[in-house]
Amino acid sequence: MGARAGGNWWSGSAGVGGRVTLRSVSAFTESAPGRGRAGRPVWAVPGLVTLAITLVGLGHAQPWRDELATWSAATRPLPDLARLTRTIDAATGPYYLLMHGWTTLAGTSPTALRLPSALAMAAAAALTARLGARLAGDRAGLLAGLLFAVLPATSRYGQEARPYALATLLAVLATLLLVDALRRPSRRRWAGYAVAVAALGLLHLVALTVLAAHAVAVLLTAARGPTAAGLDPTDQPRPDVLDAPPPGDPGAAAVHLAGGAAPASGRRVLAWWLLALLPAGALVTPLASTARGQRGRQLDWVDPARLPDLASLPGGLAQSGVVGGFLLGLAALGTVRLGRRALLPGAAALLPVLLLFTAGTLIPLWVTRYLLFIVPFGCLLAGAALAAATPEGTRSAVAGPLESAPPGTAPRGTRPGGTGLGAALAVIVLAGLLGLPDQAALRRTHEWPRSAPVDYAGAAGIVAAGERPGDAIVYSPRDGWLFPDLGLAYHLGSRLPRDVLVVRDQRADASLWATECGDPARCLAGVDRVWLVVTGRRADPLAAVPGAKGEALRDGFTVRQVWPRPGLTVALLTR
Repeated sequence: MGARAGGNWWSGSAGVGGRVTLRSVSAFTESAPGRGRAGRPVWAVPGLVTLAITLVGLGHAQPWRDELATWSAATRPLPDLARLTRTIDAATGPYYLLMHGWTTLAGTSPTALRLPSALAMAAAAALTARLGARLAGDRAGLLAGLLFAVLPATSRYGQEARPYALATLLAVLATLLLVDALRRPSRRRWAGYAVAVAALGLLHLVALTVLAAHAVAVLLTAARGPTAAGLDPTDQPRPDVLDAPPPGDPGAAAVHLAGGAAPASGRRVLAWWLLALLPAGALVTPLASTARGQRGRQLDWVDPARLPDLASLPGGLAQSGVVGGFLLGLAALGTVRLGRRALLPGAAALLPVLLLFTAGTLIPLWVTRYLLFIVPFGCLLAGAALAAATPEGTRSAVAGPLESAPPGTAPRGTRPGGTGLGAALAVIVLAGLLGLPDQAALRRTHEWPRSAPVDYAGAAGIVAAGERPGDAIVYSPRDGWLFPDLGLAYHLGSRLPRDVLVVRDQRADASLWATECGDPARCLAGVDRVWLVVTGRRADPLAAVPGAKGEALRDGFTVRQVWPRPGLTVALLTR
């Protein structure tokens, strides 16, 4: 196809002004697994495409309840944040600490809150492509990264101020570093893997279930070498000085020079892996212990896992039923095509599901979004299926990686334009088109189901438009997960009327909920106008307030006007 090493991959004979063309994209993918990685950054296009898609409408949907919790926690002083994590959300504490530093610099607008997740998703797409290139060839890696870019789930969680995007990035990074460490062991590679696993555990405890897949790869490599684990050492670059293991490590040197793990070094490989897990264990164990004690309060809304939950998992993970089924079918084809090479990505996609489902039948843990980190591995398998349909993929499947065409040249019998790649890209475009309705919907609201949005901004606008000096505000209920008080506080800021019933706010209570006074009638004395905000659509909002608070409001006030908003009702009460 006439591509030159080090050439301008943004243009081809048909390229105009830096526009990416089919020919320019093909330049990444004419090499066999492991051949073109040094000269052709196969990760660049998926990363940039993911970033471009995720940034579209980044700040359009208003923060939903989980993001309001992030905002509330991240904006507290560090001592108050530490007290919060001892009460609730300990597992998310490291992410809140990260966001505390970020919001100090970038602010708390929806765009600012979500930008770290958008960047993390772009990096996850790039590393998915790179991992795919390691295991299945550059073309499979490129297609896997592009498929990941167009999934509605990538945009959904790339536009959410929660730790799921960062956990996805770290799960792929840890797996990529493990592959490199198993194929070319060195202290530096194992140290990088140890750091990635520790960071993964700190940001998302459930994502550590990916270590089950890592264990399979490590044990097979230790017993029979990288080839048995689907990490064929014949794919890797020749050893060089820069990648040589440090002096004094003869076992690692033997593995390095042999291009894989020799049988005699099996115990050393296992020992290095277990040693790399020690930092994660030291950091995560106290965090997990604290989180376990908070589970009853943290996950009281989660039901036990049931078999139908498995059937709905692909659609839930992809944030689109049709796209989820499409991805699952491609991943199954890719598993067949890759054979032994599918072992690591297949285990990384399957074992966390089985582990979380099994645990979820006993304790409340089964939440679909907790498994988002397995999506890149499914995309990797799907990318291999798409690559198999291209001329290069067909040839590689038959002839093997060492018999593929040299880098920078097309396989015999193919046109330079890469018709097979065009067909694969068309499939990815089709997946993107199938997900367009969901892409549009998630940019309107982050609530699930999307047919039940909660319009905090609309309710705040009503209060702001009619507020007078001396007004008070009352919420009902205060102990649920919709957080109407946090929602209005986020949108109104200093313009928020006095929260007249509060005796200890969220910060003082070291939780996400405020504590109200035990004698509402006394606390309401001297107040002439009250803005009442209740969850749900209520024709008679006063009747929806239970207990002593409802009695005090009904005895002392009448409803002057009611404004229904999606998910909320705002009423103005007067004496």
